[in-house]
Amino acid sequence: MGPTGRLPDSMTTARRLVLTLLVLAAGSAMLWAWGLGQPRAVGDPAVSRIGCLSYAAFRMPGESPLDPSQTVSEVRLEADLRFLASHTNCVRSYSVGQGMDALPRVAQRLGMQVLLGIWIGRDNRLNEKEIALGIATARAYPDTVRAVMVGNEVLLRGEQPESALAAYILRVRAEVAQPVTYADVWDFWLRHPRLAEAASFVTVHILPFWEDSPVPIEHAVEHVLSIYDKVKARFPQHDVLIGETGWPSVGRDRHGAVPSRENAARFVRGVVSAAEHRGIRYNVVEAFDQPWKRQLEGAVGGYWGIFASDGSAKFPLHGPVIEEPRWVWGIGCAVAVGLLFLLTGTRLDPRIGRAGSLFLFLTGIGAGFALAAQARTMWLTCRSPFEYSVSTCFAVMSLAACWLLALSLSRWLSGGEAARIPAAVRIRDGDTAGELLAVVRLVLLFGTAATNLLLAFDPRYRDFPIEWLIVPALGFALLAIVGPSKSREDDAREEWLLALVIVAMLPAIMAIERLANLHALAWVALCALLALSVGLPWKGGATPRANQHQ
Repeated sequence: MGPTGRLPDSMTTARRLVLTLLVLAAGSAMLWAWGLGQPRAVGDPAVSRIGCLSYAAFRMPGESPLDPSQTVSEVRLEADLRFLASHTNCVRSYSVGQGMDALPRVAQRLGMQVLLGIWIGRDNRLNEKEIALGIATARAYPDTVRAVMVGNEVLLRGEQPESALAAYILRVRAEVAQPVTYADVWDFWLRHPRLAEAASFVTVHILPFWEDSPVPIEHAVEHVLSIYDKVKARFPQHDVLIGETGWPSVGRDRHGAVPSRENAARFVRGVVSAAEHRGIRYNVVEAFDQPWKRQLEGAVGGYWGIFASDGSAKFPLHGPVIEEPRWVWGIGCAVAVGLLFLLTGTRLDPRIGRAGSLFLFLTGIGAGFALAAQARTMWLTCRSPFEYSVSTCFAVMSLAACWLLALSLSRWLSGGEAARIPAAVRIRDGDTAGELLAVVRLVLLFGTAATNLLLAFDPRYRDFPIEWLIVPALGFALLAIVGPSKSREDDAREEWLLALVIVAMLPAIMAIERLANLHALAWVALCALLALSVGLPWKGGATPRANQHQ
């Protein structure tokens, strides 16, 4: 401070700039959260029912068809189909095992029809059991089972050759009266056209989100129709069924394809309208969210349902759509954490002035929004106690970083000196806030480096955990700019190594995700800020430690 006790002009300008930006950021966050809760207009389809819906009964947490010991009760099947009967008169199944052979019996009682699936995998012994039970089931309900689907994406998984699939299809065709088909992603039909010689008709999966070059929602319905026409032209003598098409409501972006409730509603309504207009047979994937699919496909795999796993509607087939019905909780959490930061910060350091108090409150608002987003992400994406534990750890570290950064920077805004962050592996007695920040930053650096390695080498089903990094990354970068210069004792090879790993993975992440993925762009920017905060190149580097307390 100057001899008159006033802040230098440069400090005053910096303080005003920081506060202005923080006010704008907090206000934008409030408006964004409010916007999530507002009804959004989405075009209505011309019909009130969906042609057919994929149905898997193992929809509750802990249930999975991958566990052969689990079976579904007929009571569950009837409750689900009664519920779905008001939205469609057709369901598609994928197996007759684990109690699913009772599905046609229940559907018959309710006047519904079934596209009966027979699961084909690697194990030929299990395949034989499925085929025998599938044939018996189709024969028992000739008026309810509309068609039989022998195998689902078997070629995609590489579990059987084309010749074996063709033999299975021909065998079932010889035993049942219904038409028989095989279902796979559309380009596998184009690669294996001889399968059409065995099948009664062609069943293709067209999922714009999962394409090798993902299609944004603005062009997704057009893409489905274009692919349908391409397949129809390739197999002019066969009817073509769109066996799966849909859009996820939760999960990571893929290039410009963004999961959301609004986008899912927009896609389903668009497909239903286009299919009805052109007379295309189709099946939407899927009726209910499937938590077990998160084990295979990450968070996005579990959220393709028209309905949540508990049966609640994620969006109506007509009318406006609300992206986040619980948006008020986010604002409540933000205000509560803001007040907590303000009260605890000013109590710990009475020297914090009005500017510092405002900074504490606004930073707390940002931390509160991030905490609410982290809690939502944990609830929607974590698949095991281990993942819950790791996510909770980083949520706690993120919140601790936010509070410590807010406390340190509020002192700077009040005319004092921000904390100096020493090397976390060589903490000594001194500035307690700086030492705690060093530990928290080391943990966040480690988590970010590990995440970037996964995103670079195993990215398809990985999410970008922006929520636990956004406020700390910005805060550490600001502290690196306005805080004391580093001393030689503050250098730590461990932290520099983690920062190097973080930065080294960023080009690979962007090469995979491309510029259309806004989540990836935001993540890369935050990673760069966190890594640079370890040692900004424009900061003076060798201030002796003794000078830090003068």
